[in-house]
Amino acid sequence: MSLEIRRIIEWSQTTCRDGGRDVTPPTKLFAAIAIIKNPWFGRGFVEDLSPEIKAYCPLLGEQLTHCLLSLSGGTIEGVGKASVVGMGGEIEHGQALTHSLWFGNKLREAIDAKSYLVFANTRGAAGTALTIPLMDKDDGGRRSHYQTIQTHVADAPAEDEILVALGGSLGGNPHHRIGDRYKDLADMGHDVDNPAGV
Repeated sequence: MSLEIRRIIEWSQTTCRDGGRDVTPPTKLFAAIAIIKNPWFGRGFVEDLSPEIKAYCPLLGEQLTHCLLSLSGGTIEGVGKASVVGMGGEIEHGQALTHSLWFGNKLREAIDAKSYLVFANTRGAAGTALTIPLMDKDDGGRRSHYQTIQTHVADAPAEDEILVALGGSLGGNPHHRIGDRYKDLADMGHDVDNPAGV
């Protein structure tokens, strides 16, 4: 059993001006996207996905983490992950790859992240939108770093493929001004040490 990668795409975007004002310093969003053969394609309903998870996820996580660090210059503030499963697979196939600690912890350990990697998983044909939500690597309640990468790959995923992606950011949302989550919690009488407010 071996990981079959058709292509790795490195995507980045630098925002220099937003809302009619300069962004100083410019902010950057970046992503590493792998187009891989779905290891469960054509096998019917597979009861136990763990053999492929343990075989594929460490390699995939390590390779995409290396690409993401290269794109970022070594510093990452916001993080996230996503998948798009081709129409011949199940959303669970993408979830199996992205939700595994064998995958996500490669990035978390490399950047010493304290929060989990926020995620999005979907299913679709070639060209389906790939949406990678982001949040601060250490503070899940830091609103300035709630951002979203939106892109697509014109010829992927094929029905027997999965797009697997890691995303990152340098800087928060340009001109962030929607308030502080912790101040909201305090004003509402909630525990400020519970960023989710639950």
